[in-house]
Amino acid sequence: MIILKCPNCGDRNVSEFLFNGEYIPRPDDPSACSNSDWTNYLYIRRNSMDVQIEWWYHNAGCELWFLAERNTLTNRVAKTYLWKPNLAVGDA
Repeated sequence: MIILKCPNCGDRNVSEFLFNGEYIPRPDDPSACSNSDWTNYLYIRRNSMDVQIEWWYHNAGCELWFLAERNTLTNRVAKTYLWKPNLAVGDA
């Protein structure tokens, strides 16, 4: 059983959550992005076999969106935290 810690509710079974993919910081000004940069933001993911930052949603609980750092090889979650504006990959 995988336990995920909701920043609001605490430790819960992962079945209470929905996974929504790898966290990719949104460009500051989408209207100034090239088509290539915007396409990369929308569709290109690292899909790595190591620790990545991911979006999770507490569907069966408080309905909070938050970020988790999870090792995709072992499924171990290092930490969870709330998103904050201007959060770059590697910050937290």
